[in-house]
This record gives sequence, structure tokens and C-alpha cells, in this order.
Amino acid sequence: MATIDVTEDNFEATVTADGIVLVDAWASWCGPCRAFAPTFEKASDEHTDLTFAKLDTEANQSLAAALEIQSIPTLMVFRDGILIYRGAGALPPAALNDLISQARELDMDEVRRQVAEASQDPNA
Repeated sequence: MATIDVTEDNFEATVTADGIVLVDAWASWCGPCRAFAPTFEKASDEHTDLTFAKLDTEANQSLAAALEIQSIPTLMVFRDGILIYRGAGALPPAALNDLISQARELDMDEVRRQVAEASQDPNA
């Protein structure tokens, strides 16, 4: 599956959909972003059951600011609408595949329980 472009108009609908969504926040002038792009694209071809999205931070500056993206590339992984990973820096292919495996193996009932607990804890 090819990557899709996310914008301020479709970001929320994309990341809140069921399943795993990987979002690569990038800019055309960013060398590490350009270096990571083929790895991200190849993973999208290998994992056709996942959604791979690219967020151009220059074209979507308000969204990038709302997401508090301060360095690029930034990779975000959502599963069933919950942000489960966020990290800055380009990943090598093996690390990206490991991250995808970890996202697949997560016990989402446990994740939802932890999110619910954190939202009720006034000290969190």
C-alpha cells in the first residue's frame, strides 16, 4: 500500500481509524527526512494491512504546531486511535519493522485501561 498524505483536513479521521496508523512528519528540506522516506515507503509496501501517512510539516504548519513537532522526521504510531509511540529521528529498516511488530503485539485492552487510569489520576 502506498503512503497517503495527511493534512489538517484529514489527520484526525486518519489517526482515529481502527488499526495501526504510522505518521511520518517531514519536510522537503530535511536531509534525514529524505533519507528515511524510502524506508517508510518500503515498509508501507510490506505491511499492506497498516496505514502509512506522511505529514508535510511545511504545508501543514498549524497541525505540526498543534502536535508539538519540534524536530523532524518525527514518527508517530497510532493504534485504534491511541498514540502508542512518538519519536524523532530516522529509523533504520530493522528498527521500523521491530516497532511495527511491537505495535501489533500490544494488548490494546491493557493500553485502554492504562489510558483511562491516567485520565482519572489528578497527579498524572
